[in-house]
Amino acid sequence: MAAAYMTTTAAATSSRVFLPPFEGLRPTTIKVSSVSFRRGRALTIGSTRRLLVKAATSVAPKYTTLKPLGDRVLVKISAAEEKTSGGILLPSTAQSKPQGGEVVAVGEGRTVGQQKVDVSVKTGTQVVYSKYAGTEVEFNGSNHLLLKEDDIIGILETDDVKDLKPLNDRVLIKITEAEETTAGGLLLTQSSKEKPSTGTVIAVGPGPLGEDGSRKELTVSAGNTVLYSKFAGNDFKGSDGSEYIVLRASDIMAVIA
Repeated sequence: MAAAYMTTTAAATSSRVFLPPFEGLRPTTIKVSSVSFRRGRALTIGSTRRLLVKAATSVAPKYTTLKPLGDRVLVKISAAEEKTSGGILLPSTAQSKPQGGEVVAVGEGRTVGQQKVDVSVKTGTQVVYSKYAGTEVEFNGSNHLLLKEDDIIGILETDDVKDLKPLNDRVLIKITEAEETTAGGLLLTQSSKEKPSTGTVIAVGPGPLGEDGSRKELTVSAGNTVLYSKFAGNDFKGSDGSEYIVLRASDIMAVIA
Protein backbone atom coordinates (compact mmCIF):
# COMPACT_ATOMS: atom_id res chain seq x y z
CA MET A 1 0.00 0.00 0.00
CA ALA A 2 1.19 3.52 -0.76
CA ALA A 3 0.09 6.98 0.22
CA ALA A 4 0.30 10.43 -1.30
CA TYR A 5 1.41 13.29 0.90
CA MET A 6 2.36 16.97 0.82
CA THR A 7 4.84 18.47 3.26
CA THR A 8 5.31 22.23 3.63
CA THR A 9 7.80 24.05 5.85
CA ALA A 10 6.78 27.57 6.88
CA ALA A 11 8.56 29.66 9.51
CA ALA A 12 9.97 26.56 11.23
CA THR A 13 6.49 24.98 11.34
CA SER A 14 5.96 21.71 9.50
CA SER A 15 2.59 20.33 8.40
CA ARG A 16 1.66 17.18 6.57
CA VAL A 17 -1.53 16.38 4.67
CA PHE A 18 -2.03 12.62 4.52
CA LEU A 19 -4.26 11.13 1.82
CA PRO A 20 -5.76 7.64 1.97
CA PRO A 21 -3.71 4.81 0.39
CA PHE A 22 -4.62 3.09 -2.87
CA GLU A 23 -3.64 -0.44 -3.82
CA GLY A 24 -1.09 -0.59 -6.66
CA LEU A 25 -0.27 3.12 -6.73
CA ARG A 26 3.04 4.67 -5.71
CA PRO A 27 3.28 7.98 -3.83
CA THR A 28 2.50 11.20 -5.67
CA THR A 29 4.37 14.04 -3.96
CA ILE A 30 4.58 17.80 -4.12
CA LYS A 31 7.67 19.17 -2.35
CA VAL A 32 8.18 22.89 -1.81
CA SER A 33 11.64 23.95 -0.69
CA SER A 34 10.53 26.64 1.78
CA VAL A 35 7.61 28.99 2.40
CA SER A 36 7.94 32.24 4.31
CA PHE A 37 5.38 34.78 5.50
CA ARG A 38 6.33 38.43 5.94
CA ARG A 39 4.11 41.06 7.50
CA GLY A 40 2.68 43.35 4.84
CA ARG A 41 4.08 41.25 1.98
CA ALA A 42 2.87 38.45 -0.22
CA LEU A 43 3.62 34.79 0.32
CA THR A 44 7.06 33.91 -1.05
CA ILE A 45 8.54 30.55 -1.93
CA GLY A 46 12.26 30.09 -1.53
CA SER A 47 14.29 28.84 -4.46
CA THR A 48 17.37 27.56 -2.63
CA ARG A 49 16.33 23.97 -3.31
CA ARG A 50 14.54 22.34 -6.19
CA LEU A 51 10.77 22.34 -6.63
CA LEU A 52 9.47 18.85 -7.45
CA VAL A 53 5.95 18.34 -8.77
CA LYS A 54 4.88 14.85 -9.76
CA ALA A 55 1.25 14.78 -10.86
CA ALA A 56 0.95 11.54 -12.83
CA THR A 57 -0.66 8.49 -11.26
CA SER A 58 2.04 5.84 -10.83
CA VAL A 59 1.24 2.16 -11.33
CA ALA A 60 3.32 -0.19 -9.17
CA PRO A 61 5.92 -2.33 -11.03
CA LYS A 62 4.17 -5.57 -10.04
CA TYR A 63 1.41 -4.71 -12.55
CA THR A 64 2.53 -5.43 -16.11
CA THR A 65 -0.72 -4.97 -18.05
CA LEU A 66 -3.02 -1.96 -18.37
CA LYS A 67 -6.17 -2.65 -20.40
CA PRO A 68 -8.38 0.36 -21.25
CA LEU A 69 -12.13 -0.14 -20.96
CA GLY A 70 -14.90 0.95 -23.31
CA ASP A 71 -13.84 3.56 -25.85
CA ARG A 72 -10.72 4.55 -23.92
CA VAL A 73 -7.22 4.52 -25.39
CA LEU A 74 -3.78 4.27 -23.77
CA VAL A 75 -1.21 6.52 -25.46
CA LYS A 76 2.53 6.53 -24.74
CA ILE A 77 3.41 10.22 -24.64
CA SER A 78 6.13 11.49 -26.95
CA ALA A 79 9.10 13.07 -25.17
CA ALA A 80 9.14 16.86 -24.93
CA GLU A 81 11.62 18.70 -27.11
CA GLU A 82 14.78 19.55 -25.14
CA LYS A 83 16.22 21.92 -27.73
CA THR A 84 14.87 24.62 -30.01
CA SER A 85 15.16 24.30 -33.80
CA GLY A 86 18.29 26.47 -33.48
CA GLY A 87 19.92 24.02 -31.05
CA ILE A 88 19.38 26.06 -27.87
CA LEU A 89 18.92 23.84 -24.81
CA LEU A 90 15.55 24.43 -23.12
CA PRO A 91 15.11 24.36 -19.33
CA SER A 92 12.43 21.95 -18.12
CA THR A 93 10.03 24.81 -17.37
CA ALA A 94 10.20 26.05 -20.98
CA GLN A 95 9.66 22.71 -22.69
CA SER A 96 6.26 22.55 -24.34
CA LYS A 97 3.89 19.84 -23.15
CA PRO A 98 3.66 17.11 -25.80
CA GLN A 99 0.32 16.70 -27.54
CA GLY A 100 1.06 13.47 -29.33
CA GLY A 101 2.13 9.89 -28.86
CA GLU A 102 1.75 6.26 -29.86
CA VAL A 103 -1.35 4.20 -29.18
CA VAL A 104 -0.26 1.14 -27.15
CA ALA A 105 -3.65 -0.26 -26.10
CA VAL A 106 -7.34 0.27 -26.89
CA GLY A 107 -10.62 -0.66 -25.24
CA GLU A 108 -13.27 -2.98 -26.63
CA GLY A 109 -15.32 -0.08 -28.03
CA ARG A 110 -18.83 1.08 -27.19
CA THR A 111 -22.41 0.45 -28.13
CA VAL A 112 -24.32 3.13 -30.05
CA GLY A 113 -27.98 2.27 -30.47
CA GLN A 114 -28.03 -1.40 -31.38
CA GLN A 115 -24.61 -1.40 -33.00
CA LYS A 116 -21.22 -2.20 -31.46
CA VAL A 117 -18.64 0.40 -32.55
CA ASP A 118 -14.93 -0.44 -32.30
CA VAL A 119 -12.30 2.14 -31.42
CA SER A 120 -11.21 3.72 -34.71
CA VAL A 121 -7.48 3.84 -33.94
CA LYS A 122 -5.20 0.81 -33.72
CA THR A 123 -2.16 0.06 -31.62
CA GLY A 124 1.03 1.48 -33.10
CA THR A 125 -0.77 4.53 -34.55
CA GLN A 126 0.74 7.98 -33.95
CA VAL A 127 -1.99 10.34 -32.75
CA VAL A 128 -2.50 13.94 -31.64
CA TYR A 129 -4.88 14.68 -28.77
CA SER A 130 -6.56 17.67 -27.15
CA LYS A 131 -4.60 19.67 -24.60
CA TYR A 132 -5.27 18.69 -20.98
CA ALA A 133 -7.29 15.64 -22.07
CA GLY A 134 -7.26 12.34 -20.19
CA THR A 135 -5.36 11.13 -17.14
CA GLU A 136 -1.57 10.89 -17.01
CA VAL A 137 -0.29 7.49 -15.89
CA GLU A 138 3.31 6.43 -15.21
CA PHE A 139 3.43 2.81 -16.35
CA ASN A 140 6.37 0.49 -17.12
CA GLY A 141 8.77 3.39 -16.58
CA SER A 142 7.16 5.66 -19.20
CA ASN A 143 4.56 8.41 -19.16
CA HIS A 144 1.21 7.50 -20.70
CA LEU A 145 -2.14 9.16 -21.17
CA LEU A 146 -5.43 7.32 -20.66
CA LEU A 147 -8.14 9.14 -22.60
CA LYS A 148 -11.39 8.70 -24.47
CA GLU A 149 -11.27 8.13 -28.21
CA ASP A 150 -13.17 11.38 -28.76
CA ASP A 151 -10.28 13.31 -27.18
CA ILE A 152 -8.02 12.21 -30.05
CA ILE A 153 -7.87 14.96 -32.66
CA GLY A 154 -6.39 12.93 -35.47
CA ILE A 155 -3.70 10.62 -36.81
CA LEU A 156 -0.30 12.12 -37.64
CA GLU A 157 2.34 9.81 -39.08
CA THR A 158 4.76 12.62 -40.08
CA ASP A 159 6.28 15.61 -38.28
CA ASP A 160 4.13 18.17 -40.13
CA VAL A 161 0.62 19.03 -38.97
CA LYS A 162 -0.54 19.64 -42.56
CA ASP A 163 -0.54 15.83 -42.95
CA LEU A 164 -2.93 15.34 -40.02
CA LYS A 165 -5.92 13.05 -40.68
CA PRO A 166 -8.76 14.37 -38.49
CA LEU A 167 -11.02 11.92 -36.66
CA ASN A 168 -14.77 11.97 -36.04
CA ASP A 169 -16.25 15.48 -36.54
CA ARG A 170 -12.96 17.38 -36.51
CA VAL A 171 -11.65 19.62 -39.28
CA LEU A 172 -8.08 20.73 -40.10
CA ILE A 173 -7.91 24.36 -41.23
CA LYS A 174 -5.00 26.45 -42.47
CA ILE A 175 -5.48 29.85 -40.86
CA THR A 176 -5.62 32.96 -43.03
CA GLU A 177 -2.66 35.20 -42.27
CA ALA A 178 -3.42 38.34 -40.23
CA GLU A 179 -3.45 41.66 -42.03
CA GLU A 180 -0.13 43.51 -41.80
CA THR A 181 -1.65 46.97 -42.44
CA THR A 182 -4.92 48.78 -41.74
CA ALA A 183 -7.31 49.90 -44.48
CA GLY A 184 -5.58 53.29 -44.38
CA GLY A 185 -2.16 51.75 -44.96
CA LEU A 186 -0.80 51.96 -41.41
CA LEU A 187 1.61 49.18 -40.44
CA LEU A 188 0.30 47.01 -37.60
CA THR A 189 2.53 45.76 -34.80
CA GLN A 190 2.37 42.07 -33.88
CA SER A 191 0.45 42.78 -30.67
CA SER A 192 -2.23 44.84 -32.44
CA LYS A 193 -3.00 42.29 -35.17
CA GLU A 194 -6.41 40.74 -34.67
CA LYS A 195 -6.45 36.96 -34.47
CA PRO A 196 -7.89 35.64 -37.76
CA SER A 197 -11.02 33.52 -37.64
CA THR A 198 -11.05 32.47 -41.29
CA GLY A 199 -9.11 29.80 -43.09
CA THR A 200 -9.03 27.08 -45.73
CA VAL A 201 -10.15 23.55 -44.94
CA ILE A 202 -7.27 21.11 -45.52
CA ALA A 203 -8.86 17.86 -44.33
CA VAL A 204 -12.05 16.65 -42.64
CA GLY A 205 -12.89 13.68 -40.45
CA PRO A 206 -15.33 10.90 -41.39
CA GLY A 207 -18.09 12.58 -39.38
CA PRO A 208 -19.77 11.99 -36.02
CA LEU A 209 -21.61 8.81 -35.10
CA GLY A 210 -25.38 8.93 -35.37
CA GLU A 211 -27.79 7.21 -32.98
CA ASP A 212 -27.81 4.17 -35.25
CA GLY A 213 -24.01 3.87 -35.15
CA SER A 214 -23.44 5.12 -38.71
CA ARG A 215 -21.28 8.10 -39.65
CA LYS A 216 -22.88 11.41 -40.66
CA GLU A 217 -20.91 13.15 -43.40
CA LEU A 218 -19.71 16.67 -42.61
CA THR A 219 -21.13 19.64 -44.53
CA VAL A 220 -17.70 21.16 -45.26
CA SER A 221 -14.98 19.70 -47.46
CA ALA A 222 -11.33 20.27 -48.33
CA GLY A 223 -10.83 23.52 -50.22
CA ASN A 224 -13.69 25.43 -48.56
CA THR A 225 -12.91 28.82 -47.04
CA VAL A 226 -14.69 29.03 -43.72
CA LEU A 227 -15.47 31.37 -40.86
CA TYR A 228 -15.11 29.75 -37.44
CA SER A 229 -15.60 30.68 -33.80
CA LYS A 230 -12.73 32.56 -32.18
CA PHE A 231 -10.74 30.72 -29.51
CA ALA A 232 -12.12 27.34 -30.63
CA GLY A 233 -10.04 24.23 -31.22
CA ASN A 234 -6.32 23.55 -30.93
CA ASP A 235 -3.66 25.67 -32.65
CA PHE A 236 -0.58 24.22 -34.35
CA LYS A 237 2.32 25.55 -36.41
CA GLY A 238 3.42 23.76 -39.57
CA SER A 239 7.03 23.05 -40.55
CA ASP A 240 6.94 26.03 -42.96
CA GLY A 241 5.72 28.42 -40.24
CA SER A 242 2.08 28.41 -41.39
CA GLU A 243 -0.57 28.30 -38.66
CA TYR A 244 -3.24 25.63 -38.48
CA ILE A 245 -6.19 24.91 -36.24
CA VAL A 246 -8.10 21.70 -35.60
CA LEU A 247 -11.66 22.15 -34.38
CA ARG A 248 -15.05 20.48 -34.37
CA ALA A 249 -17.31 21.02 -37.38
CA SER A 250 -19.87 22.61 -35.03
CA ASP A 251 -17.40 25.47 -34.42
CA ILE A 252 -17.52 26.42 -38.12
CA MET A 253 -20.13 29.13 -38.59
CA ALA A 254 -20.17 29.65 -42.37
CA VAL A 255 -18.58 28.86 -45.73
CA ILE A 256 -17.45 32.00 -47.54
CA ALA A 257 -16.55 32.60 -51.17
